[in-house]
This record gives sequence, C-alpha cells and structure tokens, in this order.
Amino acid sequence: MDLLYKRRLLLASVAAGSLAAVTRLALAQTPERVIKIVAKKFDYTPSVIRLKKNVPVTLEFTALDAVMGFNLPDFAIRTDILPGAASRLRFTPDKSGEFAFHCDVFCGSGHESMTGSVIVT
Repeated sequence: MDLLYKRRLLLASVAAGSLAAVTRLALAQTPERVIKIVAKKFDYTPSVIRLKKNVPVTLEFTALDAVMGFNLPDFAIRTDILPGAASRLRFTPDKSGEFAFHCDVFCGSGHESMTGSVIVT
C-alpha cells in the first residue's frame, strides 16, 4: 500500500468513529421537557409545577376564555397568554425553592386568586 492510501484510510476511520460518537451522544440526550399550562378564569392548570434546578424547560401556555398573563417574578419571566394561540417560555431554573406565579392581566372579579407555584429541587 502506498503512503497516501494509508493516510486516507486512517482519516476515513477517524471520521467514521467521530460520526458514530456524535450520533450516540445525540441519541442519548433526552428531549427538553415541555409543560403545558392552561389558563382560564381564574385558574391555571396545573397550579403547581415541579422542576429540577439547572435543567432547561419550556412552559407552553394556552388561554381558554380571555387574555391572561403569566408572571414568575423570582425568575424575571412573564408572557401574555392569548386565546387561540400558544405562548412559549423557555428558561432554566437556577435556584431551588418554592416560587409564586400569578396572572398579571386583570381578567375579572376573582383575578387575585389566579396564582400558582413553581417548586424547584
């Protein structure tokens, strides 16, 4: 075998091994968790959301009957929730504890009880 052929064979082997390693890594990773939250006068379902510290998550909101808001002040995140459309928030909780969230768009009498909590362990 000539030297050029041996080099090409070695390079092809290294490339194939790298591709296999990257493929195994991609398949081993779990997809990001998506939590679906439904807002309706004067309730969030679920009202308690359990997350793991430093694990990214996407919150996906839908509203059934009115424009709502979602505000999680301890993580400085908020969004409007419009009927007929999904709102998505991606974040990574960086601290442990129990954190309150609430609707910050007035949606009628009973609005003040539209709350919930995020528990991060």
